[in-house]
Amino acid sequence: MPAEPVQEVWVEKYRPRSLREMAGQEGVVPLLRAYAEKRSLPHLLFAGPPGTGKTTAALALARDLYGAEWRQNFLELNASDERGIDTVRTTIKGYVRTAPIGGVGFKLLFLDEADNLTSEAQASLRRLMERYSSGCRFILSCNYSSRIIDPIQSRCAVFRFRGYTAEQVRHALEKIAHAEHKALRPEALEAIVTAADGDLRRATNILQLAATYADEVTLDTVRECATVPLRDEVEGMLGAALSGDFFKARQQLVRLFAERGASGEDILKAIHSYLGEIPDSVVAPREKLRLVDYLGEVDYRLAEGASERIQLETVLARLALARPAGR
Repeated sequence: MPAEPVQEVWVEKYRPRSLREMAGQEGVVPLLRAYAEKRSLPHLLFAGPPGTGKTTAALALARDLYGAEWRQNFLELNASDERGIDTVRTTIKGYVRTAPIGGVGFKLLFLDEADNLTSEAQASLRRLMERYSSGCRFILSCNYSSRIIDPIQSRCAVFRFRGYTAEQVRHALEKIAHAEHKALRPEALEAIVTAADGDLRRATNILQLAATYADEVTLDTVRECATVPLRDEVEGMLGAALSGDFFKARQQLVRLFAERGASGEDILKAIHSYLGEIPDSVVAPREKLRLVDYLGEVDYRLAEGASERIQLETVLARLALARPAGR
């Protein structure tokens, strides 16, 4: 029997191939298009949350600059995998010393997650950026620009990528569902948009996962596939905690861990995003400030390896004890 065709990853299948195809990032894309048209650009630093188009912009810029020869003039490295000084001294230095192909006059080196480079590697990279700038332009991508040393930042044009709006994510998902001949129910679409929280890559992956075994994507299939807690589940958990029923909220938290496989970080982010919508009649504004401050402390503890369940139970306990004045 012939083997079934391998299904493409939708994130790559529907990734824009040109800057003209990119949606959103209105403060970034027009300037990058101007660079491509003039065939001249400085070193670039792309900063912003995951899934906001940083890698897509770098690839699209390369295609617009070099056309069919873009692969010969573009090198992509991930600093999470190769973060030491040896990578800078060998792989990167070997690439920037070779001549570009075609008429542009320089090559591109894209270093993804550059904020994971060690301080020594960043210092070595800065020297390469100075020495070989005539034949190679560097594009650095990071989630936190504060982790990039100042000498590198001062040599780059910094572009800030923002999370996609709900409407932009919604439009992209509807377009993909139509192209794949999948029926996307409105409540399922809204659930994916909420779970993605401005991350278009995450939204696309959830949609593909939910559409794998059925031609219609429903809220139930999204619930089964999404690894992040959905809005109504978090609202129900917080509602129980705010009513003073800690143990009911605790049971719902356990279900999020056990049945949904949600991570503590995702649950904490969902709680944080919902706090501002709690009416002042339920939680006093001053108490909300204390809760936000406490969430920051819990986030740090999780990053340091503390127990997800215990830390989030303390958050629910704080919510259960929160009361407006007079109650």
